[in-house]
Amino acid sequence: MSTDLLGLALLMGLVTYPSRALPMLIPGIHRLPARALDYLRLVGPAVLATLAALATAVTVDDERRTAFHVGIEWPAVIVCVVLIAARRGLLVGTVAAAVVAAVARAAGLA
Repeated sequence: MSTDLLGLALLMGLVTYPSRALPMLIPGIHRLPARALDYLRLVGPAVLATLAALATAVTVDDERRTAFHVGIEWPAVIVCVVLIAARRGLLVGTVAAAVVAAVARAAGLA
């Protein structure tokens, strides 16, 4: 297992953390306009969906060549996004996506 992309993952976390942590860091954030609060509530799920889609779509082989991959991960990410939007929570969508991917792999579909 290679740790070449660990720095990139840490950088992505540092870049996205401020927008996700604003409600905890800024006192009185509840006084912002409703539109701003809605935007801040959707940043976390949007970042999670983007990272999940990109992490499963681009692969790097041992010779450092990148390739675009389309597999069972894409339907799993779609299930995750739909459930997050419908239930307004990350847990159910994330677990459902993991189950979709695991079942497909166990059945030999992926």
